[in-house]
Amino acid sequence: MSARTAPATATALLSAAALLLPATAAHASAPSGAHASVRLGADDEPAVIAHRGASAYAPENTLAAIDLADRMGFDWVENDVQRTKDGELVVVHDDSLARTTNVEQVFPGRAPWKIKDFTAAEIATLDAGSWFGPEFAGARVPTLKQYVNRVERNRQKLLLEIKKPELYPGIERDTLRVLRKAGWLNRHHVKHRLVIQSFGVDSVKAVHAQRPDLTTGFLGTPAVADLPEYARFTDQINPTHTSITADYVAAVHKLKGAHGRRLQVNTWTVNTAAAATRVDEFGVDGIITNNPDIVRDAVGE
Repeated sequence: MSARTAPATATALLSAAALLLPATAAHASAPSGAHASVRLGADDEPAVIAHRGASAYAPENTLAAIDLADRMGFDWVENDVQRTKDGELVVVHDDSLARTTNVEQVFPGRAPWKIKDFTAAEIATLDAGSWFGPEFAGARVPTLKQYVNRVERNRQKLLLEIKKPELYPGIERDTLRVLRKAGWLNRHHVKHRLVIQSFGVDSVKAVHAQRPDLTTGFLGTPAVADLPEYARFTDQINPTHTSITADYVAAVHKLKGAHGRRLQVNTWTVNTAAAATRVDEFGVDGIITNNPDIVRDAVGE
């Protein structure tokens, strides 16, 4: 990912901020190599991926956070997808709404305020910005459809995480349905602009089985001995930055992933210049960060 605009200061940006259907048989039978996997980063520079948007400077997983990442010049954004009581996909990190919305005040008797216990209409009434700062009061929890439409408008690219799939059986199919209806499963998006990842092995496998053309990532640090098995169904190994070494990254890079290209490594969540420099020297392909401006400056992107 390369910056499209000259970097601005975080202060200036904050001032501006105030202002699929079920898989078809054709898809299921398509060869894994039908599309080459999405490649993040250049040969000499890792991609900088805005974690939940520019979440150090705007409320995470909101449209404001991805708009700010866009104004800062970052193509790649990362988000988290979960499912409501009535089957709508929404973009929230925690499985509870308590930390990032005013749900406790609006619905005081419904602790522990799990996403799966609320309808999409109820969640749409919540303020998802005031907890971060008064200038973001009134920001809403976006649906996945609203989110990808904004990413499309911004001409950004999406690293989509299916969050806690064990809570939402079938969420992979639901996610693909939304992406298909929004135009995100055409050849261009699949080849250049979309990666789906999860901590759940079975979830990554399900996405790969239903859409073998999609680039997928596994969130975690599998043992080196187990990497060949992961390479059968994924294109990326995406570990926490504190768990990796240069040797580990090299071991991942020795293998070819599900689309026959070198396995990539996107590491998270890297928020300091020192940590960014360290993982850059390891040769990672992408750096997921709340502070994309700091990481960009550190790796010379």
